[in-house]
Amino acid sequence: MFKERSRHVVRKERRRHVVRKERRRRSWNRGDLAILLFGVLAFLSLTFGAPLFHHMQVAAGGNSAVLGSPAAGIVSRDAAPKATETAAAGGTKAADGTGADGSGAAEGQAQALANSALQPPLPLQPPSPALPAAAEPLRIRYASAGLDIPVHPLDVDAAAQASQTVEPPATKDGYWLTPFGSPGQGSTNTTYVIGHSWEGADAPFNHLSSAAAVGDRFEVDTATGTIPYTVDNVTTYVKSSLKDSPIWSIVPNRLVLISCFTEDPWGKNVVVTASPAS
Repeated sequence: MFKERSRHVVRKERRRHVVRKERRRRSWNRGDLAILLFGVLAFLSLTFGAPLFHHMQVAAGGNSAVLGSPAAGIVSRDAAPKATETAAAGGTKAADGTGADGSGAAEGQAQALANSALQPPLPLQPPSPALPAAAEPLRIRYASAGLDIPVHPLDVDAAAQASQTVEPPATKDGYWLTPFGSPGQGSTNTTYVIGHSWEGADAPFNHLSSAAAVGDRFEVDTATGTIPYTVDNVTTYVKSSLKDSPIWSIVPNRLVLISCFTEDPWGKNVVVTASPAS
């Protein structure tokens, strides 16, 4: 009986000892887990720094597409992944070619500005005037030079064309040199109108020597319509040099008026060069 009781006491003590040991083990395991967890977090914090906690906090809020560090490659299902490419320097560019800081767009704009600065500006071209079809000139009205005369066709023979010395009829009218150009749309050469300046008498061509000026406007009536002109140049030539002057160059729709220079009608010519007004 005593032995049974002793055995019972021993068993009870052993059971209490096991219970206390298990309690101590359970308590130790929780503390160990706490210490271990703290150590892991401390290690991660030292290794990855503040960004780890930042991303974890943002992810917990549910507003970020990235749940971890970019190196983890974890992307939220709520946001579609954006195509990226690795730059030569190791950075990333978005699908539109811009860097994460927008440097690609800035560089592109700067390059575009530099390219445009290198290109010379296009010269402004005045609009081409709408002209009637090329036809013989019938009348010239040049108010500021006191010129309002009919124009007659004048055929020039081969010898006169070769020497480029032409003598108009002895009238106060104008004469169009028919072998050359006619004014208007489709003109293929310069139009020449010549006339006399009268010594000792008033004549329309006399005023070209004194009144014609660059920028003047006048009109020429043709068989198909009226063409406005602007004076480009007023030049005096020695008669012997007129045949070699640039006025005989082929320039479609240019109009040249030629007469004697009133201050020296026997030695010089006055030449007025004009183009269709814009």
